[in-house]
Amino acid sequence: MVAGNGLLFPIFGFASCVAFIYMSFGDFILTNHREQRELSFVERNGTQFMLDGRAFYINGWNSYWLMDHSVDEDRKPRVSAVLEAGAKMGLTVCRTWAFNDGGYNALQVSPGSFDERVFRALDHVIAEARQHGIRLLLSLVNNLKAYGGKTQYVNWAWEEGIGLSSLNDSFFFDPSIKRYFKHYVKTLLTRKNTITGIEYRNDPTIFAWELMNEPRCISDPSGDTLQDWIEEMSAFVKTIDKNHLLTVGLEGFYGLKNPKRLAVNPELWASSLGSDFVRNSKVPAIDFASVHIYPDHWFPHLEFEDKLKYVSKWMLSHIEDGHYELNKPVFFTEFGLSNLNKDFQPSQRDRFYKTIFDIIYKSAKRKRAGAGALIWQLFVEGMDEFNDDFGFVPWERESTYRVLTDQSCRLARIQGITQQNNYLKELCLQRQ
Repeated sequence: MVAGNGLLFPIFGFASCVAFIYMSFGDFILTNHREQRELSFVERNGTQFMLDGRAFYINGWNSYWLMDHSVDEDRKPRVSAVLEAGAKMGLTVCRTWAFNDGGYNALQVSPGSFDERVFRALDHVIAEARQHGIRLLLSLVNNLKAYGGKTQYVNWAWEEGIGLSSLNDSFFFDPSIKRYFKHYVKTLLTRKNTITGIEYRNDPTIFAWELMNEPRCISDPSGDTLQDWIEEMSAFVKTIDKNHLLTVGLEGFYGLKNPKRLAVNPELWASSLGSDFVRNSKVPAIDFASVHIYPDHWFPHLEFEDKLKYVSKWMLSHIEDGHYELNKPVFFTEFGLSNLNKDFQPSQRDRFYKTIFDIIYKSAKRKRAGAGALIWQLFVEGMDEFNDDFGFVPWERESTYRVLTDQSCRLARIQGITQQNNYLKELCLQRQ
């Protein structure tokens, strides 16, 4: 008995020591289990994005659902699957939501109250993107009601009895709501990733921040209310994070005072939404302009060929603005063609995408302001319940897959293929 105890104590002591080391450094061990990719911050020089001293032109996509799916273990593998698929297609940037305000799987449960479980899911998204060499454009709040959006902020203030108005647009001017949003932004930007150990504001995996998805302030068509909000919030972001680029999240419509509203906007309604592409994008703390492209929504009765002609005019107008008015990159952060059109054929999507890609490519060759484009939106198999009339699984249609990968290779050759990830190098060398 004495001899047994004598042997037991050293073994127990050694085991305790091992346990202590693991508890102390477990995060470090897990973090370094997979070698982290070395990434540089994307910067801006005039109308061009820059990466490691070279122009950086983007072919990428939207998958808004990454954080939401990372919360649940059974859906989590879809995140890695779509990031890996994007990397294999030579895509370099994915736009996704960094918000979920109230409701199911909420990141921000109530003002200033966060669900750590969901925050760890966002940690996972960023860590996985880094492993696959994908950068993320992270949006901070929604103008729409999906995933909470500005409506949820207004409801919180109204329920607490401190809201000035129940109007959704009070999000842009109510002091209490602006405090809510600033607290959210500061919490997010200073978050230390539990997987990588890097604060979000110091992580080059994040390509840029987007203030809001498709901001509109219809209650003030003059645009002054939204302009004031953009100026205040963009300056606030930059006081916390000087590493990352910042954009507004605009759809690209011209406002009431812009002469292009009549020649370029889809219809008169587009100038009365309280936004203006040029004025909003000129704000000093805004690094690049964003534009969306949805001819199906804007011209539901227009023939397909006419939609393509309009898309060209829309894009060239904004690239011209970026070059002559803004001296900033113009990034087409959403574009899609609906499969609900009465005459829809899958081949139309290929032509629609190629029209957009050709304009980006020609702009890049001429070193103009067209900096890239992001498809809305990509999924993996088994996600029909999350899909809309614009989404698709890219590898299920060979011709569409080819259009996407051809664009990746064309842009890579302009900016230097050695700058790209190994997937892209292999893909493009096969196409030469």
